[in-house]
Amino acid sequence: MTQPPHRRRVVVTGVGAVTPLGLGAATLHDRWAAGELGISDGLAACQEFEASEHLSVKEARRLDRFSQMAVVAADEAIAQAGWVGEIPYDPLRVGCVIATGIGGQQTIESQILVMKERGAKAVSPLGIPLYMPNAATAAITIRHSLRGQSYGVVSACTSGAHALGSALRMIQYGDADAVVCGGAEASLTDFGIACFTSMQALSQAGVSRPFDLRRDGFVMGEGAGILVLEEEEAARARGAEILGELAGFGSTTDAHHITAPEPSGGPASRAIELALRDAGAAPEQVDYVNAHGTSTQLNDAAETAAIKRALGEHARRIPISSTKSAIGHTLGAAGAVEAVATLRTLVTGVIGPTLGLEVPDPELDLDYVPGEARPLVTGNGRPPLALSNSFAFGGHNVVLAFRGAAR
Repeated sequence: MTQPPHRRRVVVTGVGAVTPLGLGAATLHDRWAAGELGISDGLAACQEFEASEHLSVKEARRLDRFSQMAVVAADEAIAQAGWVGEIPYDPLRVGCVIATGIGGQQTIESQILVMKERGAKAVSPLGIPLYMPNAATAAITIRHSLRGQSYGVVSACTSGAHALGSALRMIQYGDADAVVCGGAEASLTDFGIACFTSMQALSQAGVSRPFDLRRDGFVMGEGAGILVLEEEEAARARGAEILGELAGFGSTTDAHHITAPEPSGGPASRAIELALRDAGAAPEQVDYVNAHGTSTQLNDAAETAAIKRALGEHARRIPISSTKSAIGHTLGAAGAVEAVATLRTLVTGVIGPTLGLEVPDPELDLDYVPGEARPLVTGNGRPPLALSNSFAFGGHNVVLAFRGAAR
């Protein structure tokens, strides 16, 4: 399989993250690989994130928490890409796509309370600018003078992955030379928790243990993951460090149920196939899968079926692990946060484990890397290839394919 010759190759030059494991992309991966948990009392909050340590009082006041985290993660990614001080491209050729599943939920809840207690005239004039789903995109473009295409993406728990796919296409087909992209979510609110609790979607045990026989729901998390994507030749010409390549994007829809995945994994498996075709890769070349792995009965079973359908017998030979076992489910940010974790896996050569997996489910019989990290093994000296899966309420399926540097 080969990529169509008219498309430009897209590389990653910077990554940033704010997660329940701490600040920074390296922190996310290293603490996950070390077996650390970002979950406490059944929730995965970003306890080390304090907006006042990164933003002025005015900046913080004008941003909901989800946007604050996106801005801080973007600052890290842009700094790693070497853009600090001056963007190395025409600003009109630099895009920005930041996703969220829900948006400024903290703002909505607080301002509704203000209205009920003090009346409509007391509601903040910043209410809508704070909670609108594209607020993080706008904040990052203003902060870094990015003047190309910019917008938000909302597709529940595939939002972050959809943002990366949109950015990939933007560069591949010449609409931009670089794009800052990713996702952010901050919905650990009374209403958010109550809604998911009422749905019986959350773990009653307060434990995220994907693929374990005892799994009983996901753990809510928050955070942000941001990547800087650039056209490969331009990035190399300016001497940028190449962290990896975003080589493929595949997306389908279950059209089955508003919350439950299609049980056979058929549409999800097609998304995997499309991502591999987009990357010009065969199933046998996949070295690792970062699973969506939510720790719910239906999702983990459907994802396992999808991986088997798409990768055939090779599915039994490759490691598969879930970042959510360490940081919970960051909802609309998950696809981007886990893309950062996947890329760091390729950079470091270390696969983070599926934590909490102690009692195997006999129906789920793949290698889910239980308990401890392990080395990433590739064959024939080729660059390693990893998939990052995202599946969402609404039936959205997104798979991203990343290539690392040759080992």
